[in-house]
Amino acid sequence: MTWQPYRFPQARNPERGSGVFRLTVRNAMAHLDCEVKEECLREDLKFYFMNPCEKYRARHQIPWKLGLQILKIVMVTTQLIRFGLSNQLVVAFKEDNTIAFKHLFLKGYSGIDEDDYSCSVYTQKDAYESVFFVINQYHHLKNISLGTLDYGKNEDNIIGLKVCKQHYKKGTMFPSNETLNIDSDIEIDCIHLDLQVLTENPEDWKNLSFFRLEFHRLLQLEISFHLKGIDLQTIHTRELPDCFVFQNTITFDNKAHSGKIKIYFDSDATIEECKDLNISGSIQKNTQYVLVFDAFVIVICLASLILCTRSIVLALRLRKRFLNFFLEKYKRRVCDVDQWKFINGWYILVIISDLMTVIGSILKMEIKAKNLTNYDLCSIFLGTSTLLVWVGVIRYLGYFQTYNVLILTMQASLPKVLRFCACAGMIYLGYMFCGWIVLGPYHDKFEDLDTVAECLFSLVNGDDMFATFAQIQQKSIFVWLFSRLYLYSFISLFIYMILSLFIALITDSYDTIKKYQQNGFPETDLQEFLKECSSKEEIQKEPSAFLSCICCTRRKGSDDHLIPIA
Repeated sequence: MTWQPYRFPQARNPERGSGVFRLTVRNAMAHLDCEVKEECLREDLKFYFMNPCEKYRARHQIPWKLGLQILKIVMVTTQLIRFGLSNQLVVAFKEDNTIAFKHLFLKGYSGIDEDDYSCSVYTQKDAYESVFFVINQYHHLKNISLGTLDYGKNEDNIIGLKVCKQHYKKGTMFPSNETLNIDSDIEIDCIHLDLQVLTENPEDWKNLSFFRLEFHRLLQLEISFHLKGIDLQTIHTRELPDCFVFQNTITFDNKAHSGKIKIYFDSDATIEECKDLNISGSIQKNTQYVLVFDAFVIVICLASLILCTRSIVLALRLRKRFLNFFLEKYKRRVCDVDQWKFINGWYILVIISDLMTVIGSILKMEIKAKNLTNYDLCSIFLGTSTLLVWVGVIRYLGYFQTYNVLILTMQASLPKVLRFCACAGMIYLGYMFCGWIVLGPYHDKFEDLDTVAECLFSLVNGDDMFATFAQIQQKSIFVWLFSRLYLYSFISLFIYMILSLFIALITDSYDTIKKYQQNGFPETDLQEFLKECSSKEEIQKEPSAFLSCICCTRRKGSDDHLIPIA
């Protein structure tokens, strides 16, 4: 028996053991890092969809945008009211001058327009007297006018009147023999009567051959002249006065050759910069205060614009993080509904209103400084921006469940309502064209397409029904019977059927929203992802707290920009 030495078992490779351990630790850390990223993403998503009060309770973040929007509402509304009062004076001055011009230049004007024209004449004598009356009144304007008016230069740089007449080139007419010989080509002849001619020869111009009118050829006679005036009533409101140029046109319309010449008066007022204003008192100081106030409104709107734009950019970054994470973990894309939830339409509305307010305020400052005179454009910008600002208040009312029903109902019913209106609009257009062509010659409300559309819309709302039925002329029994069938069918169809269906669509959406509020809304991918966070907090409070702590300690300073501040 031979003696063999005992062989001890060989120990494991220490390098191999340490590698397995490092791999296990690395996997654990990677898994933990994924959980940390997921938890951080959930926290950022939850914070993004909080309202300002919840954000303040969660992270003590002051709701700057909320306070800024409230301040902006007050400032913009105050600015609009001040501009509206100023614009009201301008409109009143234009309207008062137009009425004064009609009384000054239209012979026998009663103070009320007959229709779309001011007055009319029926004899040749009245026609001549009306034309000469305009010229004489213009000549003696300074002696008879009560306003601050003076003569202005026309487009030809001449102070005076421009008289133009349109007539057929040649023609003879014998109604008794039912014969007509006329050249349909239209000729236009014009004559300038400057102020010097009217002063030197006050009566000689009446004998000119130009004023020998052949009424069977005459189509239209037009008298145009320019006047200047200064609006002094703005001084009472401590504002600088405006200088106006009135482009007046008096038209004698004989195109119908019906024995009635319609007289139209048109006055187009434009505001020009006053060349030399020397006004003592506190008006200049008040103007400076208003300009400072408008500048402050611009600063407020720019701050709101920057904050809302920043929130949209951060929201898009957060959406990109969520989409990448969802695709990496669940291997599928997020639904479109969830993707659109990151695009806050209220912020877009605020940005549009801020831009319009800034533009409108700049125009208002230029108008206030008398460097610009376009009141209409400024009114459009300021009025639309104020409308959008007040509509944006609904966003904050939506944080309360009672008021949120209105917003959710509008969102749910809008697509259905638009599709329904598209179908109903086809029927509406059919009735509109039919009423225009058939009832137009017999009813004032069906003469023009726009008038027909307005008449039918008023009938849908139950307005002017009896008047619409009663005003139809009974000259043709067939048209009268057709009008009854037309009106009864339209009212029955739109009021009893289409309008009821329109209300039913909105009511159905309202009932659906009420059920969702009671039983819960359908959950999307985003809501299920956020719901996992709350369930984990209930089951694993300590690990969630641990992960939350790690999330706060491991987040790099460079990642702070990924947290949306809404």
